[in-house]
Amino acid sequence: MIIINLDVMLAKRKMRSLELAERIGITQANLSILKTGRAKAVRLETLDKICRALDCQPGDLLEWRDDADNEKA
Repeated sequence: MIIINLDVMLAKRKMRSLELAERIGITQANLSILKTGRAKAVRLETLDKICRALDCQPGDLLEWRDDADNEKA
């Protein structure tokens, strides 16, 4: 499973979701879907814009966890 750590990066950069949404040109609703992990896909162009706005790497935003680990918990 892919975990999106966008909220962590926003906190580290002391930036609000609304500000990021405005900077990268997407709606706050779509950013919220991404932030909560409900998104089924992310355009590389959007990922690039997020990384530029937050001055981070894609690996700072995306994390992979084995589904089997989640079943054990």
